[in-house]
Amino acid sequence: MSNSKTAFITGITGQDGSYLAEFLLERDYKVVGFGRKSSFVKPNTISHLAGKIEIAYGDLIDSVSLASAIQRYKPDEVYNLASQSHPGESWNLSLETGEATALGAHRLFDAVRMMKPDCRIYQASSSEMFGEVVETPQTESTPFNPVNPYAAAKVYAHNIAHIYRKSYGLFIACGILFNHESPRRGMHFITQKVTYGAACIKLGIMNSPAYNEEGEPIVKNGKLSLGNLDAKRDWGYAGDYAEAMWLMLQLDKPDDFVIGTGKIRTIRELCQAAFDCVGLEWENYVIVDPRFVRPTETGPTVADASKARTLLDWTPKTRFKEMISMMVNHHLEILSS
Repeated sequence: MSNSKTAFITGITGQDGSYLAEFLLERDYKVVGFGRKSSFVKPNTISHLAGKIEIAYGDLIDSVSLASAIQRYKPDEVYNLASQSHPGESWNLSLETGEATALGAHRLFDAVRMMKPDCRIYQASSSEMFGEVVETPQTESTPFNPVNPYAAAKVYAHNIAHIYRKSYGLFIACGILFNHESPRRGMHFITQKVTYGAACIKLGIMNSPAYNEEGEPIVKNGKLSLGNLDAKRDWGYAGDYAEAMWLMLQLDKPDDFVIGTGKIRTIRELCQAAFDCVGLEWENYVIVDPRFVRPTETGPTVADASKARTLLDWTPKTRFKEMISMMVNHHLEILSS
């Protein structure tokens, strides 16, 4: 008989879910991924884990499928990573974002409360919750001031996590993660658009095979269209952040933790780092398109992760330029094959 723990991961086919699944498998966990059947029928970030994990079909908007899965697998740890995760797209899908990101978390907490109340839960909160920031850097006690539907939904989920923690004694730890990237990031995120764009332009691809949210090639006529180049973010590597999620559930009591690098960079700096990898001057290829400027802009967001350093003994290991190089090289390899 195995003494390994069972981990239940919603959103396992996303960037964070895939890194977390690998991390837990290395520690002899039984890993169960929960999601819609449509999420698993095509190649994704966990395709290489086939046969090593189990899949439970269901949806965060369906309380019955959630409760049934929790009752069946009786997990020791639940990681809620599923959401409509693109802040910009949340303007177009505001109600769907609320259903999946806010009420989805609420349904999950309730399913655990009824079916496996001794289970430990990780709730993926977000630095987007700080919105139009009232102080810099941000800590666990910085007030939330959301400026988009995604952020508002995350604040709801974060607050419900606190309510269930206090009212029902559930172990729910909230990780307030700042921007974290990798080659597995969705193509609609700015880091992927920039690193992909740099790779396309280096290879002489005038019109890229991948499209942006406006239904146009990300690289069109040899140019990469972006929004506000002065937006500032704290960018880290997703693989490093998976460890922080796990560490939160190994504590004696649940708590909230800000997770980030503590270093702030603009999108201009992101562009420079990506195009430096291919030996090109980014200013010659990047143009500003008003369609990609958010109605309201978050930031400047930068983490004060001193609490995580002290209580979790966690620090990021991967440098920014190393991560960007990793992403650019990944795109070069794929586009050249």
